Amino acid sequence: MSGKKRVAVLISGRGSNMTALIEAAKARDYPCEIALVLSNRPDARGLGTAKAEGIEAVALDHKQFSGRECFERAMQATLVAHGIELVALAGFMRLLTPWFVGQWDGRMINIHPALLPSFKGLHTHERAMEAGCKIHGCTVHWVTPGMDEGPIIAQAALAVRGDDTPDSLAARVLGLEHKLYPAALAHVATNGYAEATLPAGEALFGI
Repeated sequence: MSGKKRVAVLISGRGSNMTALIEAAKARDYPCEIALVLSNRPDARGLGTAKAEGIEAVALDHKQFSGRECFERAMQATLVAHGIELVALAGFMRLLTPWFVGQWDGRMINIHPALLPSFKGLHTHERAMEAGCKIHGCTVHWVTPGMDEGPIIAQAALAVRGDDTPDSLAARVLGLEHKLYPAALAHVATNGYAEATLPAGEALFGI
């Protein structure tokens, strides 16, 4: 036994944050192993990336299930079968029900491309620019039933440039995400829920 936490990464697309986690987990002293990659889309590019790294990759097409509950129960069975201890959402484009979230209370995290509590949901970079924000960034937080409402674990920020477009800002924030998410996952795996949840207004990382 390695003593490392077994992590499942849930994706719906290319899985760039998944790749960052996989690369970080190659370090001998990293406290997690990426034991499973699970996608709700069989055509998700990240599945191929995971397989190429020798990681178990499973597709559960949500369209093939009669409803959200059936799909999530299949996900839950897959996670349990693989002995998963922590779940990391990385571009998983499905809203999760309170039932599923409850199964992973204090054991499921997400990365969001904005400085929560601002700009929950989609199109965060466009909205940040429209609002005239001078600072933008990303947040890792615990998953709760409310969308992007869970307690904050870590944040990283950068200055919005005068020549930024939504696309250029997105690309720079993504670079922050790739640094922040592996660090935050390691922190969670090492410290657990209580110690990895920050008081309001504090930030663990200022990359």
